[in-house]
Amino acid sequence: MTDIMGFCDPRFTAVREALAALLGKDDVGASAAVHLDGEPVADLWGGYADAERSVGWERDTLVGVNSTTKNMVALCALILADRGELDLSAPVAAYWPEFAAAGKENVLVRHVLSHTAGLPDLSGPTAVEELYDWDGVTAGLAAQAPEWEPGTAAGYHALTFGFLVGEIVRRITGRGIGEFFAEEVAKPLGADFHIGISAGHDHRVAPLIPPPSLTDEYVADAPPGPDGTRRETTGVAIRVKDVNSVAWRRARIPAVNGYGNARSVALVQSVLANRGSAGGVRLLSPQGCEPAWQEVFRGDDRVLRTPMAWTVGFGRFGNTFGWGGWGGSLVVNDPGSRLTVAYVMNRMIDRGRQEDNRGMEIVTAAYSGLR
Repeated sequence: MTDIMGFCDPRFTAVREALAALLGKDDVGASAAVHLDGEPVADLWGGYADAERSVGWERDTLVGVNSTTKNMVALCALILADRGELDLSAPVAAYWPEFAAAGKENVLVRHVLSHTAGLPDLSGPTAVEELYDWDGVTAGLAAQAPEWEPGTAAGYHALTFGFLVGEIVRRITGRGIGEFFAEEVAKPLGADFHIGISAGHDHRVAPLIPPPSLTDEYVADAPPGPDGTRRETTGVAIRVKDVNSVAWRRARIPAVNGYGNARSVALVQSVLANRGSAGGVRLLSPQGCEPAWQEVFRGDDRVLRTPMAWTVGFGRFGNTFGWGGWGGSLVVNDPGSRLTVAYVMNRMIDRGRQEDNRGMEIVTAAYSGLR
């Protein structure tokens, strides 16, 4: 069995065992963390940071967590709402006047955060490099017409979520979403999570490893529907090789290009599970957390092709909320138990070819510690 580093409260030894089992099977390198009442009770890591298994996964190893980043972006919006600077029920155009074009004058902030705004695809960019042009992408979204009447249906906003929320944050604060997160969330908490990442951290980043039998040409795609067909999009094809590039690390693509480990993901998100504070640092009022678990939409998601419940910024699953990233990373918050569980890895799994229960195995192990 793989050696596991870090610490673990005796109640949560099942998490250590679960991580060791994953590293002995599908994983190359990974980390898992559990926070309870805003405090860490498990902080574990092991394996290797590279596909050749020549570099160990260290305490401060970082990896791209893809759409798990959306949890961080949503938190930024909730902080502004809690401060009274952002009205979740206001039109987006109240903060971003150009956005009212093409029939979007009634798109509300909560529509954007709950994937019901009708803008699941970028109509302009066709190459990954075009995503690096913030002003170009956001201007395109402002001019774009919605695919459906906003608020009446949901369709996962895989890339557009970050640009939409990020531009709202920028219009209010004058700061990019990465800068706002760094100054208002990561710094006060001491969280080693970054939306986009600077060159000074490159030596700590573990590249993502394509799923077994696939190459770094493996492309992010929406899952197939029940009949096996996939939703056609005109969007950009993003490959593992793109996500591992230096250009991607330096870019601002806040729906997907966050970097961290399980420790930092769990620390940041435990603020929401613990009524606004973690480690003695308060970022929101207890009431300011509530939109994270209050359902905005329930029904079939047009992109994910599956029934979904969306809150303001998160997927809701029973009494929990959170979201995961392409390839396998995951964070789950349970405000009833004040529990947050995070799992971050470098070996990806293609869910179209192989079932991926790794993150949920860590979550299940964490819940066993509450009994």
